[in-house]
Amino acid sequence: MNLLYLYHLIFFGVYLWYAYNNPSDSKGYYNNINIHTGSWFELFGTDTDFIDFLAYPLRTIGFSYEMLMLAFAWLGYLGFFYAYLFFREKIPVKIKVFKSIDLLTLILFLPNMHFWTASLGKGSTIFFGLMLFTYGIVKPGSRILLLILSSFIIYHIRPHVFMFVAVGAVAGYMSGKEKIPFWQKTLVFVSLIGTLILVQDQILAVMGLQGSENLIEDFQTQSEERSEDLSDAGSGVDMSSYPLPLKLFTFWFRPLFIDAPNVLGLIVSAENLIYLLLFFKILKKDFIKFIKKSPAVVKMSLVIFFTTSLAMTFVMSNLGIIMRQKSMVMYYIFFVIYYYLAQKKYDRILKIRRRKAKRKENVISPV
Repeated sequence: MNLLYLYHLIFFGVYLWYAYNNPSDSKGYYNNINIHTGSWFELFGTDTDFIDFLAYPLRTIGFSYEMLMLAFAWLGYLGFFYAYLFFREKIPVKIKVFKSIDLLTLILFLPNMHFWTASLGKGSTIFFGLMLFTYGIVKPGSRILLLILSSFIIYHIRPHVFMFVAVGAVAGYMSGKEKIPFWQKTLVFVSLIGTLILVQDQILAVMGLQGSENLIEDFQTQSEERSEDLSDAGSGVDMSSYPLPLKLFTFWFRPLFIDAPNVLGLIVSAENLIYLLLFFKILKKDFIKFIKKSPAVVKMSLVIFFTTSLAMTFVMSNLGIIMRQKSMVMYYIFFVIYYYLAQKKYDRILKIRRRKAKRKENVISPV
C-alpha cells in the first residue's frame, strides 16, 4: 500500500501537468470557490455544488490550487485503501493471472483508475465514497457510521449512482447464500430503501424526470438528447443505433487502440485490453451456477456494476467521458472475477485434499 500511495502521487503529478495544459473541471471548481462571497453552507448541494462545498473550507485556510488537488488525490487514494481492505477481507486467497502477476496487485495499479481519481473533482470523491460504502456494507452493524458517511457522499455527488448502489446492496443481501441475521437484513433494507423513498424527488430532478408520468419513455427521450450532445465532441461515438450488447461493450472496453482519441486513449486502450482478457475468464459454463450460489457481496457487486453500466450506456457517447465514468464501477466486476477465480482455486485445493485422503484410506488395510 505504501508503493501504491507513491504510484498514486505520480498520477497526481501527471494530472496536474495535464490540467495546466488542457481544459480541466478542477480549474472550474477552484474558480468557483475563489469568487464565492457568501457563506459556506450556501454552496451545499448535489453534483458540482457538493465539490465546491467540500473544497471551500480548505481554500479559506489558505490551500492553493495545487494543495486542493493533492487533498482530493488523497481522497482517491483512500478509495484504493478501502478497496484493498474489502478484497482482502472477503478473498484471502491470492490469484495469479497472466502467468505470474497477482490479480489484486494488477487491479490496484491499473493507471486509468488512478488518473481520474487524483484531482480536485467528482472522480476522486465518489470513488472514495463507493469503496467506503462497499467496505462498510460487509459488516453493516459495526460499520454503520461508515455506511452513513459513504451514502451521504455518493448521493450528493451522483444521486442516480446512489440509487443503483442501494438497489444492488438490497438485492445482494436478500439473495446471498450465507445466513445473515434477520436484523442485519432488516437494517440494510429499511435504511437504503427508506432513504431512496425520501430522496426520490431529488434523484428524479437530477435525472430531469421530476414530475414525469412515464419514467421509461421520458428517460429514453432524454437519454437520446444527452447522447446526441455528447457525440458532438471530438471523441464522440454514435451509440444511439447500437444494439444493447454493443453499447455495453463500448462502455466497458473502448477505446481499443483503433479508436483511441489521443495518447491518453492509447494508454487506456491497453488497460481496456486487460479488462477484456479478465472478462473472458468468467465466460465459462459454470459462472451462472457460481452466481446462483455466490454470497451477498458478489451478487451486490454484480448488480451495481450491471445496472450502473446499463444506465450509463444510454447517455454516454463520448469516449473521453466514458473513460472517466467507468472508473466508478469497474472495481465491482473485478471483485466478481476475483471471487470466481478464488472459488475455483479453492475447489481445486479441496479436490486434491480429498484425493489424498482417499489414497491414505486405501493404503491402510483393516487389522
